[in-house]
Amino acid sequence: MKAKKLFAVKAAALALFCLVIAAGCFENVKLTKVKLPKLKVSQQGASYKRIKYPKLGDIVMPDVGKVTLDNGIKLFLLEDHELPIINVSVMIRTGSIFEPADEIGLASICGEVMRTGGTKTRTGDQIDEELESIAARVETSIGVDSGSASMSVLKEDVDVGLEILADVLRNPAFAEDKIELAKIKQRSYISRRNDNPGYIASREYYKLIYGADSVYARHTEYATINAISRGDLVEFHKKFFYPNNIRLAVWGDFDSEQIIKKIEKAFAGWQQKVIILPAVGDFKYEYKSTVNLIRKDDINQSNIFLGHIGGLKSDRDYFALVLMNRVLGQGFTSRLFRNVRSRMGLTYSVFGVYSAEYNYPGVFYVGSQTKSESTVKAIEAMEQEIKKITEEEVTEEELEIARESFLNSFVFNFDTKGEVIRRLLVYDYYDYPEDFLMKMKEKIEEVTRQDILKVAQKHLRPEDVQVLVVGRPGDFDEPLSALGTVNEIDITIPEQ
Repeated sequence: MKAKKLFAVKAAALALFCLVIAAGCFENVKLTKVKLPKLKVSQQGASYKRIKYPKLGDIVMPDVGKVTLDNGIKLFLLEDHELPIINVSVMIRTGSIFEPADEIGLASICGEVMRTGGTKTRTGDQIDEELESIAARVETSIGVDSGSASMSVLKEDVDVGLEILADVLRNPAFAEDKIELAKIKQRSYISRRNDNPGYIASREYYKLIYGADSVYARHTEYATINAISRGDLVEFHKKFFYPNNIRLAVWGDFDSEQIIKKIEKAFAGWQQKVIILPAVGDFKYEYKSTVNLIRKDDINQSNIFLGHIGGLKSDRDYFALVLMNRVLGQGFTSRLFRNVRSRMGLTYSVFGVYSAEYNYPGVFYVGSQTKSESTVKAIEAMEQEIKKITEEEVTEEELEIARESFLNSFVFNFDTKGEVIRRLLVYDYYDYPEDFLMKMKEKIEEVTRQDILKVAQKHLRPEDVQVLVVGRPGDFDEPLSALGTVNEIDITIPEQ
């Protein structure tokens, strides 16, 4: 204790000594004035809009090789010798749209356990150890309308990586313990799916648009997960996993002729098969005005979605719709942000999305989070913005800001060689032209104010929006019934 006090006294004395020394040092120092150059009035008043920028350089597309192997695998090749790494991305024509209605989750579990469950010659844990020892990665998954696999490996270990990738795709063992682990994960997702009000709003809105039983909106339940057996996984895999149903993109540090031979060796003996895809059924949307409520009394703000069906990327109006959406609801300069959030102060966040998919219609929606007491006012303000953009042309300034924001970010589509080749893989999968993105840029540059008004009038139906609110209705500024007859949606999770 005495030692601590003595140390404190000495420290204080030293600090005082330093102050005295510093005061002495600066006693005779004189400050001098520094004259700063005066700015001319013309410089001070210059607008950033008067700055002239040089024309951006042309984007040069790398040369991607295309080969179809004898067993039917479509191969895309792009050499990149910057780093000694080789990457592979695979697309398989499959998806949850093909799983039975009483086994929702089958495709997702199949995609996961193909990798975690190992193969007929090595367990999943052995694969983990082998890949870890060479700093490599192999993954698989299955989404809504496609399956995927990927590999990343050092150049010197590419033979091992390709051998493991081919083994996983061709010979999954579907180990029972890994199946059960995947099921536990799915059950955990189900048990927590009503925790986040934003996720609830998004999930249930998609069910409103596509239909609760639609392959594009349905979701897992305890019963559908429990119904899945190992035999179901084996049969699902057998329906789709054949070389003539696969596209494979390779990019990295390799010689094209050599890598083709290595891929042929890794997938040797894999036989083709005629694949008959299960019918998905036609999707038809009925435009209608509805008001829907999901009661959540443990929150003090509302999550709002409103809108209707969207469109396809192949629609000739798609390019004008992209700019329309930027004016309406994308970013800080959008009408929704400037008017509903900033000017009226009705929401914490607000956004608009006109989504378009490759092979089925996307979704149009305007969404926001707002305090409960502003719920109805916010809905009415968002509906008014949708209506307004269908009634009069956007301003020239709005169009140019939207166009510039798209064009200025366009270069980021070419950040890496991987982005380029994976995009070509996707375009080929959905039967889109390989220059679709470049054509999109050209079309965006040609869009006029009249075009935006025309597509808004054609594709937006402000009188037929479906409104969904997740919140505490007792605190709303007005009853939702002021907007129409209210349908209350039950999101209770069925018991196991």
